[in-house]
Amino acid sequence: MMHRHVRSGLLAMAITFAAAGAAQAQDTMTAPQVRAQLEAQGFTNVHDVKFDGGMWEADATSADGKRTELRLDPRTGTVYPDTAVSQLSEADIRAKLSTAGYSNVHDVKFDDGLWKADAKASNGRNVEVRLDPMSGDVIAEKRD
Repeated sequence: MMHRHVRSGLLAMAITFAAAGAAQAQDTMTAPQVRAQLEAQGFTNVHDVKFDGGMWEADATSADGKRTELRLDPRTGTVYPDTAVSQLSEADIRAKLSTAGYSNVHDVKFDDGLWKADAKASNGRNVEVRLDPMSGDVIAEKRD
């Protein structure tokens, strides 16, 4: 009988840790904080705020009155509008990913203001990564 209680206690702890891990995937920002961050940067009519693919996403109106889709780095709050321009080439992105320990890099494209690629992470998992358009740093990774 004692073993059953220990096992159920361990199972409860495992479930708690799994739930905490899922919540932490959004890092430290919440949807209201994302909205406030965007409004502080001059965006209005912020809506459809959601966490997807390792990043926060939202639709908003920019200061010049144009509708735009935005992505936010959940750790830093850096905003990436879908109209961002990159000075980096596909070769630059491939080199950055290789240096960061990724292999089998493919489907590299610049889309919605971010670089995206599929690759194998150093732990062997297939992932989709999103990279900063200016620095080429990985800002989000999700299991592919």
